[in-house]
Amino acid sequence: MPAPTEAPRWRRWAAQPAPRWLGGNRVELLQGGDEMFPRMVAAIDAAASEVWLATYIYTDDPSTIAVADALDRAARRGVAVKVVVDGFGSRPTLPWLRRRCAASGVQLEVFRPIERWYAWLQPGQLRRLHQKLCVCDRSLAFVGGINLIDDRHDLGHGWAEAPRLDFAVALEGPLAASVQVAASAIWVRSHLLRAWSAEMRELARSERPLTRARSLVRRLRSAGSLPGPDAAPAQPMRAALLVRDNLRQRRTIERSYIAAIQAAQHRVDLAVPYFYPGRLFRRALRRAARRGVEVRLLLQGKIDYRFAALAAQALYDELCAQGVRIYEYTPAFLHAKVAVVDGRWATVGSSNIDPMSLLLNLEANVVVEDAGFAAELQRRLEAAFAASAEVSGRAQRSGWRGWLQRGFVAWVAAVYLRMAGVTGRY
Repeated sequence: MPAPTEAPRWRRWAAQPAPRWLGGNRVELLQGGDEMFPRMVAAIDAAASEVWLATYIYTDDPSTIAVADALDRAARRGVAVKVVVDGFGSRPTLPWLRRRCAASGVQLEVFRPIERWYAWLQPGQLRRLHQKLCVCDRSLAFVGGINLIDDRHDLGHGWAEAPRLDFAVALEGPLAASVQVAASAIWVRSHLLRAWSAEMRELARSERPLTRARSLVRRLRSAGSLPGPDAAPAQPMRAALLVRDNLRQRRTIERSYIAAIQAAQHRVDLAVPYFYPGRLFRRALRRAARRGVEVRLLLQGKIDYRFAALAAQALYDELCAQGVRIYEYTPAFLHAKVAVVDGRWATVGSSNIDPMSLLLNLEANVVVEDAGFAAELQRRLEAAFAASAEVSGRAQRSGWRGWLQRGFVAWVAAVYLRMAGVTGRY
């Protein structure tokens, strides 16, 4: 009998979990914190049993203090409020946040805290919590790219007059329960890591460490901290929550983007601040443009991180030569991670199109198949494209300088991924 062979790459790609579509949802587009924060405060104030929140950045500026106040009020009236923040993105405000949560009873966890310089030597520290989730009573959720920071405030560049361009969705219906599972999973993961560190010595001294570890998990589940299995039945197709983790759902968001682009017949509009996709993603964009689909990319024109802009610009020649149209958004910082395909498929979320989001960070996107929602997002994107400068046809760096730029970006990306433990081709 011949020895078994490894499955082809396309079969391993297809083996990724498919989106779990749920019907009966109400999805509303929100632009920026100016639209989202008041809605979030109202939802938290109306919560009767539980509130879960996960975010990368949690600041103490005036617009987000209103959210913190709502969380405090909920905890004081007996609502179970559980918040998890990233240890790097929220590091400057962690002392303030810990004091507030301890005083009000909000249960705070920190994902991969960085309290000493040697924490960076721990495996996996380059894999950050980048999700932005909030869900109240399993019925109303907020998902998107908006951190808990004022639209006009940038941690690296200070305050500006114009708000950054960013989006989220308010979601009511069966999919809100899936958002709670995602938010509670990352809270529990952070909680267990901290609890494990605290009890490690005691477990090591115990004669029955496995029994004690199982007892710890049982205590967390009985306290409501550890979610049980979600056995909700499948619903008619309407919307889906896509989560990128470092387990089975490593490529779910990337795969959904590529599948939508491959199926496009008329138009693909994609807005993202950090753009350095892998080979399969770039190939899908090129082939769509070659078969007559109008493909437009909205990227940063006002730069916050120089290397990120350099990485995106290294791909301009390759994409523009195949008919992809590229625009740079200059009125303010671009932070939106959204796309619309053929006026029917739309996504809003936290995932950039770069190696950090597609291969390392924990991300969450909502995908909606609804003509009305897609039309609203398309309308707001059209306003952003109209305020942007098209770079298609503009002379880009060519010759040996262009090759040097592309080679340097590819080398840095490869080194970064190797440091994070990612192997194989991107």
